[in-house]
Amino acid sequence: MAKNLEVSYLLDFYGDILTQKQHDFLVYYYDEDLSLSEIAENEGITRQGVRDAIKRAEAQLFDMEKKLGVAAKFGELAKGLDEIKSLANEIFEYNLEHSLSREINDSAASIISLADYLKQQ
Repeated sequence: MAKNLEVSYLLDFYGDILTQKQHDFLVYYYDEDLSLSEIAENEGITRQGVRDAIKRAEAQLFDMEKKLGVAAKFGELAKGLDEIKSLANEIFEYNLEHSLSREINDSAASIISLADYLKQQ
């Protein structure tokens, strides 16, 4: 079973909709890199049972993303914040090199800080 790393990303957004077992299995498999056999042994179930639970959980995550698109929207927001930060850095550097305005530098620094803060949220 090839690992789709998008599942780990979607788990951050939609993990709370899964049962605790489904959530745990995905964490073990994707985040802790345990094999199906290792998870089965640790949980006292069959390898096939683990595989089926993971497949059902993955399907739920992809279905939620298809319906809600939260992860995609977050990705677009992060790209936009990166662009805002990059442009603010350009303004800051240009203004610094040309000694134009302290207020502009302060505003650019504030924009950079705000973009960093929002990206962390």
